[in-house]
Amino acid sequence: MLTDLKVKVGPQFYRYNVGAIDFVPMLLQEFSAKNVLIVHGQVSFEKAKPFLSFLDEEAYNFSFLQYTGECSYYGSEQIEKAVKTNQIDFIIGVGGGKLADLVGYAAHRVNVNFGVIPTLASNCAPWTPLSVMYKESGESEGKSEHFLRQASFFITDPALVIDAPVNYFVAGLADTIAKWYESEAILQQGHLKNEPFLQLAGYTAALCKEAILNNSAKAIKDMQAGIVSEEFVHLSEIVFAVAGLVGGLGDKYARNAIAHAMHDGMSKYLPNSHDFLHGEKVAYGIFYQLAVEKKWEQIDALLPFYQELGLPMSLKQMQLFPEDEAVIDQIVAFIDSKEKVHLLPIPITKELLKESMNELENYLEKK
Repeated sequence: MLTDLKVKVGPQFYRYNVGAIDFVPMLLQEFSAKNVLIVHGQVSFEKAKPFLSFLDEEAYNFSFLQYTGECSYYGSEQIEKAVKTNQIDFIIGVGGGKLADLVGYAAHRVNVNFGVIPTLASNCAPWTPLSVMYKESGESEGKSEHFLRQASFFITDPALVIDAPVNYFVAGLADTIAKWYESEAILQQGHLKNEPFLQLAGYTAALCKEAILNNSAKAIKDMQAGIVSEEFVHLSEIVFAVAGLVGGLGDKYARNAIAHAMHDGMSKYLPNSHDFLHGEKVAYGIFYQLAVEKKWEQIDALLPFYQELGLPMSLKQMQLFPEDEAVIDQIVAFIDSKEKVHLLPIPITKELLKESMNELENYLEKK
């Protein structure tokens, strides 16, 4: 019996279909909202405006705040000030993953309900009650903020999401497939494998993996052509919603492990890694975790998928491998410090983590 499992399934209301955003006024009414703060990006907000007819509703007082592009403590303070100044009783975030993270954290801080209208499918941030924190410079803070408040609603329209950059969607597919590779070994341990919610998390992670491996090529092709196909709708939904269920049902046992720890270490200690998207760094992190686990056959099986989608496989390929060994030691120490890494059923040591970085580079150079 687990005594530390916290199940936080997801937003109170979810809807993803053409025309879904027109449902927002009914939800604002449900939550007795009056003074609404819209937190948004720049380019994405311009694309979203034609879908946001609810902004013309005279029943609400709308205020607007453009965020800086980072989910930072500074950004949260700006939202908190706007909430107090305008007596805000509901916040809506319109944008990508970092914006969703920022709005969720700030809403938790000021005790205000919030909803999200994602404009792209690049990760499960709109679904999950946690925020990955960054500095305004783009450097990772090296930690996440976890909270209990979940979004009052998650609503968006595939006709809006399909207009996002394709590389963000590809990165989202990599970030999502990591759910299975990071959680599978953890969930198969004897003391965990019969826990009902963890079983659900495992089934959901497997669903994500199989759908992405089978349908990514078609979904990406349709996105490039602007075709709102069943494959695109289903895979984008898996990226930003269904993937969030994995961690929501499985908590720390199914949220992430070495692949995401490597992402955070890269973001903290390799400044040039900011040129890569979250999911691209996680893609490398999957290979790195498999190297730590010595699962070379799984790397081989994934190689065609990575090559088809153009995902990065090694630090040298990304031109990020540190020349200074001290930087490698910093990354390794950071990864080793994370509790989630030690949930894996193998003895994790700094020596193993460092050795695996070099082994992976050498292994892939021969491919």
